[in-house]
Amino acid sequence: MTFMKYVTPTLDNLLAWVDYTYYKKHEGETPTAIREGYYHNLQQYTAENNKPSSISTKTAIAKFIFRFGRRAGISLFIFACSYVPFVGRLVLPGASFYTFQKVIGFAPAAIIFGTGIFLPRRYLVIFLQSYFSSRSLTRELLEPYFVRIRFTKDQKRNWFFDREGLLFGFGVGFYLLLRIPLLGVLMYGIAEASTAYLVTKITDPPPTPAQSDGFAASQQQWANKHEFLKLNLREIDKQLRHKRFAETPPNTSTKNNKN
Repeated sequence: MTFMKYVTPTLDNLLAWVDYTYYKKHEGETPTAIREGYYHNLQQYTAENNKPSSISTKTAIAKFIFRFGRRAGISLFIFACSYVPFVGRLVLPGASFYTFQKVIGFAPAAIIFGTGIFLPRRYLVIFLQSYFSSRSLTRELLEPYFVRIRFTKDQKRNWFFDREGLLFGFGVGFYLLLRIPLLGVLMYGIAEASTAYLVTKITDPPPTPAQSDGFAASQQQWANKHEFLKLNLREIDKQLRHKRFAETPPNTSTKNNKN
């Protein structure tokens, strides 16, 4: 199912459904209280618009297989090193420390390292596998968005870093559900739909491709992070004021609407 994003733009139909459901739910409200749509503008972004030359489906799939093969190879190498006499006991805790010290800081990562020395190897393997698999799942689910909105390597890193806590919880939840026999296949479709909904909460509505200069840079920081995280489930669709790119449009019509 992950391959489907290289064959058809899976995010388009899902965002269209999210927009339709949102407007249906808020039908009759004043336009200023309703957010802008995502589908109409985002579906205009294509690989040809954002890259010097389009990449064929076969090439994209080959890169996908290579990426996962590389990750599997690194994982097997680290696991094999954990059986090396004397130093093998420190390999998995060391891998845990290296992984988490960039995410949660030196002190918490050191605690994980110290605890990992005394835990059986299989628990450390499960712990690391769950973390990396959930992280990989989240990135793969969000890839259709990044194929359209082109970020530089640093911009993309900053984008994930600023949303890391929420994305980790999102990924872990669906990773565990996907491991349920038989039901897991169905849950992947729900995960894709949930990702489309998530995009509308952690990003601003995209402009048209002609007005997209500077948009990716403006999305590195989640402008409404604190406001959104304070909402309860009943207020999850509450319209929050976009603070970055949307505040400085190329025309003056938006400014007139704010007055």
